[in-house]
Amino acid sequence: MTKVVYRCVECNEKATELYRDYTNGILKITICESCQKPVDKYIEYDPVIILIDAILCKTQAFRHILFNTSLDIHWKLCVFCLLCEAYLRWVSLHGSEQSSDPADIIRYTKEWEFYSMFGLAALELSAFCCSVLWFLWMVVVRLQGGTVELSLLLRALLLSCYGKVLLIPAVIWEHDYSPLCLGFIKLFVLTSNLQAIRVILNSSRRLALMAVCVGLLSESSVAQTVTSVQDMLTFD
Repeated sequence: MTKVVYRCVECNEKATELYRDYTNGILKITICESCQKPVDKYIEYDPVIILIDAILCKTQAFRHILFNTSLDIHWKLCVFCLLCEAYLRWVSLHGSEQSSDPADIIRYTKEWEFYSMFGLAALELSAFCCSVLWFLWMVVVRLQGGTVELSLLLRALLLSCYGKVLLIPAVIWEHDYSPLCLGFIKLFVLTSNLQAIRVILNSSRRLALMAVCVGLLSESSVAQTVTSVQDMLTFD
């Protein structure tokens, strides 16, 4: 049986346990041998406090979530965020088209447009994640001779996209959102991605920032290419 390895949220040192369970329900938090602080103080915290610290992009909160929990909702979270983003794009596509004709509701039954928006959002996210993983693998493994757990890094990238849940208010209120608001959401998501990379690799901000920039460039290139192809097909 594989022994679970945890990480100290303060110094990132490995630990074999987060707490020790004594008789009569007495629990004692494990102290890190390296920094002499609790291995994971967040096991006593309320989930709301953990969420607030994660929103503030605190390194300790990210280490707790990524290393010391069995949170396995990254794929579900990814699909949910993509659905919200696809619907937001679909609404903005038809938002300027208003008609009092009841028959005009047929225009909104074109499900393929929504599916295409979902596919585009998924393609952009795939391009971002693949580019980040490829860049970090090239730098850390090929150039520095280190190791990278790609599956763990992918999980961290998907979980750190939780900021896209902020698109829900934009979906609810439809036309009340603004490009500035969406820009702030995008910046928050990228900041969370950067912090997740730093936590997983225990790397510098410069390397994480370069990886995020490469991913963003790849995502923008894919979006631009798809838009150009759609324009060409429209003109034809």
